[in-house]
Amino acid sequence: MIRKALGITQEQLAQRLGVGKAALSMIETGKASLSARNKHILIQELNVNPEWLDSGRGEIFNAKVDLTDFSLRTDNTLPMQSVPLYSVEGTAGLVPLFADDNNIKPVNYIHIPNLPKCDGAIYVVGDSMYPLLKSGDIVLYKQLHDLGDIFWGDMYLLSIDIDGEEYITVKYVQKSDAEGCVKLVSQNPHHADKDIRMERIRAIALVKASIRMNSIR
Repeated sequence: MIRKALGITQEQLAQRLGVGKAALSMIETGKASLSARNKHILIQELNVNPEWLDSGRGEIFNAKVDLTDFSLRTDNTLPMQSVPLYSVEGTAGLVPLFADDNNIKPVNYIHIPNLPKCDGAIYVVGDSMYPLLKSGDIVLYKQLHDLGDIFWGDMYLLSIDIDGEEYITVKYVQKSDAEGCVKLVSQNPHHADKDIRMERIRAIALVKASIRMNSIR
């Protein structure tokens, strides 16, 4: 009902919520429930009435919804591109990789049609974004040069300084109540949200797509 009221496709809403079309279909048919993050996006960014979301009472929207920004956020896709796949271990982290070092060579190239423009791809390590992402999946990214360009609530690939060591992670980045900080949020409920100071972010990139390799045995 929300999707029809917004006048958008299932694919567009799934992309906005950061879930797959199959997961969204299960939510729409009542076979799965909305996560706290999904509700936050619907309420804060798409202006859905929280009372209607929880109980079905009242109007769907708090006020008239302006979808202009949503349309502008949709990337133009390329018919085909060659996205370089890098080994983070081989590049000694994201910082040298993002420094446009010509000596850093990709381990392979990914050729997928109709994707937004991507700068590169790396393998995911860890389970903080499970089940959306799991260790061994590939994320395709677009480098961000200015922290002021962050789209709050979207998924990012980050390099963070922890006691002089580089920590690479994929997280949702949200506004923090702590001054000078951002909040890193995981998909996996077993991972707690964490506020970090913005100056500790060494490198950041917007996650544009992900690839999961399913082995048949």
